Amino acid sequence: MMARLVKKSQKINKAMKHLYWPMILLLTLTAACRQAPEGVVEYRETKQNLPPQERYGELFVAVQMNQVFPDGKTFVDCTPKYPTDEILDKYQAAKGLEGFDLKAFVLENFELPKQYASGYQSDTSRSAAEHINELWPVLTRQPDDTAAVRGTLIPLPHPYIVPGGRFGEIYYWDSYFTMLGLQAAGKLDMIENMIDNFAYLIDTIGFIPNGNRDYFLTRSQPPFFASMVQLLASEKGNEVYPKYLPRLEKEYEFWMRGAEQVTAAGPAAEHVVRLKDGSILNRYWDRGAYPRAEMYHDDVKTAEESGRDAAEVYRHIRSACESGWDFSSRWLADKQNLHTIHTNDIIPVDLNCLLYNLEQTLAGAYLQAGDLENGTIFQQKAQQRHQAILRYCWDDEGSFFKDYDFVGDSLVDAPSLAGMFPLYFSLAIPEQAKMAAATLERDFLKAGGLLTTLNHTGQQWDAPNGWAPLQWISIIGLRNYGLNGLADEAKNRWVGLNVKVYRNTGKMVEKYNVEDMSLLAGGGEYPVQDGFGWTNGVLLRLLME
Repeated sequence: MMARLVKKSQKINKAMKHLYWPMILLLTLTAACRQAPEGVVEYRETKQNLPPQERYGELFVAVQMNQVFPDGKTFVDCTPKYPTDEILDKYQAAKGLEGFDLKAFVLENFELPKQYASGYQSDTSRSAAEHINELWPVLTRQPDDTAAVRGTLIPLPHPYIVPGGRFGEIYYWDSYFTMLGLQAAGKLDMIENMIDNFAYLIDTIGFIPNGNRDYFLTRSQPPFFASMVQLLASEKGNEVYPKYLPRLEKEYEFWMRGAEQVTAAGPAAEHVVRLKDGSILNRYWDRGAYPRAEMYHDDVKTAEESGRDAAEVYRHIRSACESGWDFSSRWLADKQNLHTIHTNDIIPVDLNCLLYNLEQTLAGAYLQAGDLENGTIFQQKAQQRHQAILRYCWDDEGSFFKDYDFVGDSLVDAPSLAGMFPLYFSLAIPEQAKMAAATLERDFLKAGGLLTTLNHTGQQWDAPNGWAPLQWISIIGLRNYGLNGLADEAKNRWVGLNVKVYRNTGKMVEKYNVEDMSLLAGGGEYPVQDGFGWTNGVLLRLLME
């Protein structure tokens, strides 16, 4: 018994070395709190401005490394019942006592997070569309009371839709696909509320974080803000663009920070990469080089297994989370094992298509405002990115768009539905689109829709799983080139699987096994979640066509 306790103590002490928090982010969050909407007061004492690993220190590490909760996200989303110092003083006094129960201590001092929609009782006699429309209020969070926030949540001034299950906060790229369903449901006010929340985050923090939790402040997610503004403009007209132009500018500045620093000798800085011909493209990059608060135990284990520099592994892991594809063989050097992750070496084709769209949107917004100079500059930036994507990300032999490893100077041999983004944003030439469609039909199309990748790794963004956002990207991408037969087949198979699972279980879930129609989903970091925001959004939009 004593040997086990000593070993566990050593492990916790080792884990404590990974606690780190850049001061710039602490100052950023503090500034965000101080720039809250008029009438809203600052909501945290000094220590409460810290993310959970800094705020709770030894207690945080003990809870996460001992896996007090099966899901590492549970503790970081808990709400403290008492001031931080009071909880820590009680912990120091109690931890050495005989019979101390760490889980009981946590439950005594913290409120567990709400699980959105997990307990919702559905009526499967209703259609899938009726079910989704009934779920909107279940998945809605009202404006956050800043004064009442005591946990990790970053309060937002307008109502918003959360994904569901363990995800009780807004997520950046999820929200665009949720908005597709809100548009189909005629809920324009909620779309505008959510965009205004993102505008608020850009104004106060400087970018849109992964989600509105303080432990997400080191990274963003796939930049769909321009697409959201375009969606709203399709309903309200082009007068939308002047309102959001300053926010679109800041979004672009965030992703392009470091562009003036990159050289042939030092080709990468933050999200920006200079390629061998001088082209500028982007990568996913997280500011942190330490374990994620929400998956602390898992990240420490992965770094230990890797035998590599721990800080390097942590940054690669966190950067993959910025992609939204956490995790996928796209990021793995051996295409199988997480400890070989090397996200920062990769130019993702989907990210660069999204930034092309942002550049195009900025060009249009400037030209509409009569700013011909900036309009022309951003048209040129978009054209340059377009050509670079075609040059570096098209695999003629594989007949598909792929990610590019700029360190290895080669295409990443892990075909994925990220390769459909050039079709979605109409970047592919027609012949490339036809070749990509043939590859898609031959390799990716299964009984329940489209595979995410062709690799079976146990990671949730690999086979056999299919995800709603990537079905939408692929379907619309095919339609953009008149490939409607395959688009309809992919749509019908995906809709059929979604409806079948709903009839059998009464649930919409975040991902589906598209190979085995008798199951819900495959592997991942956590169990399949109920809700589910982007599944609802894409399915309702497809059903309402």
